[in-house]
Amino acid sequence: MAAHGNTAVLVLFSFLQVCVSGFPTNNREPVCGYKSCPATQPSMLNVHLVPHTHDDVGWLKTVDQYYYGDRNDIQHAGVQYILDSVVEELQKDPTRRFIYVESAFFYRWWKQQKQATRRIVTQLVNEGRLEFINGGWCMSDEATTHYSAVIDQMTLGLRFLNDTFGPCGRPRVAWHIDPFGHAREHASMFAQMGYDGFFFGRLDYQDRERRKKAKELELLWRASESLSPPTADLFTGILPNGYNPPDGFCWDQSCTDSPIRDDPDLEDFNVHDVVQLFLETAHNQSKIYKTNHIIMTMGSDFQYENANLWYKNMDKLIRYVNGQQAAGSKVNVLYSTPSCYLQELHRANSTWALKTDDFFPYADDAHDFWTGYFTSRPALKRYERQSNSLLQTCNQLEVLGGPRSRSGPFGKGSSDFMRRAMGVAQHHDAVSGTEKQHVAYDYARRLATGWDYCQILVMNSLAVLSGSDDMRAFCEGLNISVCPLTESSKMFTMSVYNPLAHPISWYVHLPVNGSAYSVTDAQGKPVASAVIHISKATQVLRGDRGFAQNELVFQVQAPPLGYSTYSISLLQNRPLPPPPRPKAPLTMQNKYLKVTFDPATGLLSSLSNLETKQSIQLSQNFYWYNASAGNNEESNQPSGAYIFRPNTSTPFIISKTAKIQTVQNGVVQEVRQVFSPWVSQVVRLHEESRELELEWTIGPVPFQDGLGKEVITRLDSSIKTAGYFYTDSNGREVLERRRDYRPTWKLIQSEPIAGNYYPINSRAYIKDKEAQLTVVTDRSQGASSIVDGSLEIMLHRRLLYDDVRGVGEPLNETGEAGPEGLVVRGRLLLTLTPPDTAANTHRPLAQGQVLQPLLSFTEGAPKPSTRLQFSGLQAALPPAVHLLTVSQWDYDSVLLRLEHQYQSGESKAFSQPVTVNLQKLFSQVEVLGATEMSLGANQWKSEMSRLDWRPSTGTAAPPPKRPADPSPWEVTLNPMEIRTFLLRVRQS
Repeated sequence: MAAHGNTAVLVLFSFLQVCVSGFPTNNREPVCGYKSCPATQPSMLNVHLVPHTHDDVGWLKTVDQYYYGDRNDIQHAGVQYILDSVVEELQKDPTRRFIYVESAFFYRWWKQQKQATRRIVTQLVNEGRLEFINGGWCMSDEATTHYSAVIDQMTLGLRFLNDTFGPCGRPRVAWHIDPFGHAREHASMFAQMGYDGFFFGRLDYQDRERRKKAKELELLWRASESLSPPTADLFTGILPNGYNPPDGFCWDQSCTDSPIRDDPDLEDFNVHDVVQLFLETAHNQSKIYKTNHIIMTMGSDFQYENANLWYKNMDKLIRYVNGQQAAGSKVNVLYSTPSCYLQELHRANSTWALKTDDFFPYADDAHDFWTGYFTSRPALKRYERQSNSLLQTCNQLEVLGGPRSRSGPFGKGSSDFMRRAMGVAQHHDAVSGTEKQHVAYDYARRLATGWDYCQILVMNSLAVLSGSDDMRAFCEGLNISVCPLTESSKMFTMSVYNPLAHPISWYVHLPVNGSAYSVTDAQGKPVASAVIHISKATQVLRGDRGFAQNELVFQVQAPPLGYSTYSISLLQNRPLPPPPRPKAPLTMQNKYLKVTFDPATGLLSSLSNLETKQSIQLSQNFYWYNASAGNNEESNQPSGAYIFRPNTSTPFIISKTAKIQTVQNGVVQEVRQVFSPWVSQVVRLHEESRELELEWTIGPVPFQDGLGKEVITRLDSSIKTAGYFYTDSNGREVLERRRDYRPTWKLIQSEPIAGNYYPINSRAYIKDKEAQLTVVTDRSQGASSIVDGSLEIMLHRRLLYDDVRGVGEPLNETGEAGPEGLVVRGRLLLTLTPPDTAANTHRPLAQGQVLQPLLSFTEGAPKPSTRLQFSGLQAALPPAVHLLTVSQWDYDSVLLRLEHQYQSGESKAFSQPVTVNLQKLFSQVEVLGATEMSLGANQWKSEMSRLDWRPSTGTAAPPPKRPADPSPWEVTLNPMEIRTFLLRVRQS
């Protein structure tokens, strides 16, 4: 979609087309991509050797240590030397190829190169000899990442490649060779970014064996139930050796395989043996793939520091194996890339097995399910989610505040630091929680630096928008009732910025020491509030970081993409009366929900929706699974950072009863439950809330009994589930799960607990014909339904053994509590609704948990000239539309993504096409032109073309012919559709 007469926006096309300014390589037209692929032999078995390195953006060492080659006592790895060596070796022979994946590392290396080296690299890229694959800032995890953060990190890497190398830098293949299971939403995103194919290495061992027999290791993945095929169709290939070379053919300095010794005068001449082994390997591999083309990954973790070793031996391998063709051999070996291999598969004009589910959970043996990392390092997972929310706010305010937001009264602010830190955090050994402890600290440190720069930008922007340059405080410890300003001030102001495109209502809990306060909104109207005691669990958790005795609770509202200001003044400062003794029977109720508790146990007993007149029996408690130490008869596999393996199928209950205290007033009702010295919870119902809040606190997890523990909460209901439950995929579409079942193959279940766990990024639910119980989470976690009517969520893990998957240390976090262990606090939100309207509630509720309002505080009353309320939008967007991205792209351009947040048929009210007018979108930013882009924002949508693939069942899907937008400025979104635009703007 392009606005009529918008010639100026065409200038922006230069960033997509430019190679490196000032670095002309030669006068020849670039022949990169498919045009650069080597010739193959149609009548032979073509073996595509793909030289590559897999460079983790942090794992056993930090990002910096990996790049520089530091701390080689931990792992010998130095990315800068890999790139140096590969570039040198590629120049020696034009037939050689190499692929590179992680833009975070290449960006660092490129910045350090001289112009002469940059010219050489640009020529290698333009000739297709150095090819970028995947191209994101990192190779992201697929289970614990939120789709918005994945899109951001991909955009960051792809833009760098585009700006640096133009069209020849654009990857055509997605490459996730190491993540531990594969999400359907990732495939959908890759398809919408314009990728022609997707290759990965890890596959459930049972699924792999079945696919080998059926020759279905290459398939067509239909990755959305809502988007019309082939919009989310993605050709997917499963690599034969993970991402390693075949046995006997690893020639890195870290390998022990014999080099090719080709001097016939020497006694250890081995060319014949190597050739015969390779021919046998190639023929065996060809038996499990459909075409006369096979791929071999020649490389592994941090290999090619001395690329000469690899290339010298591969040169010989190609020469000697192909030399056998004169004697009748039908094997042809060549240097290649995944995209060149993909092109040959496309030329085969074959049909491919169709898959519509995902690749979770992943197991590499009968008792080795990689489902523990869905929850590993829960505090880091929460910090990453909060950082994503702050980044979106930072991006939005950079646009709304204009240039002065980047350099204003509080100094130079920037979203770049957080953008890169978040890009690194999406790595499959980062937010996944599968890194060494010192690396986890490094990820958190990077995010903290991003917070510092973003907060400066936020202060600058709010100063511009409000007209007040008062210093603001950001209280990052509100979840443990810590905020020095509110604790000590008798009068303060609070701004609530809402990053959503819809107005919000939100309850705040502020640490205070007074017993009564006056709260007024931006119009000077009084706001109902209450002061309650801070719980003992919170006082213990915060330690000496705060001194507030009470919490001030009230409801705030904020306009879409804007802020509202509240003034708070102390009225009374006297001790609160002690909390009353609990009444029996115990009930919490507002006009939407009714919650009852068993007076004998203090546990939940029922939940009722008063609007829909639904009621279910509902109990909730906390349990733990004893982690296997790897010393039983069935298997020696222990639980660890990656793998969840309980040593029994029955969890241990922490306590059958809870000691309780109650809080009841006109603003909030709470039942505070203590289950043990290390497990407590607040069940909370705010006056205007349609959801029940469970705020859990767990830790330090005891381990004096010598056993690691996997701590869960379990909700047992009267809902008739018949073995089915539902989990989200990266926060977007929801997938149906069935206990002890896989849609693709007949499962032999060997781990009835771990083998039924799935990742949830934002929500999970159970339902029957009458009711749906949905749980919305505040971070990525693992979940399952082991018993009918039940939903369990793993909240915390503390383990005493390494699971022998490379990290080399047990997952035993300590944190603030010292050696006693890490304490983690989080929230679950529960809703009870009819199934046919449930999405109307859980979709916006989940988005509100991902993009939470940002609170900032100033001392005293606001100045008379201060603008107390502001919205960056002319009007709220329709309920079905989510504003996914508003980000400054260039000095006069803004990147915009609009998302339809409902699945097809999910909601009678909202699963319909909806239209948005781009010119009527912003209140202070004038949109002068708009051009639609791919989801990854690295090519124009009108020029995006993808290879077409035919499923073996049915016919090939023609490109969907969507109706034209109503006008140049009006864009229509269909269910689950994301549309990306580059806007030319004038900012005030």
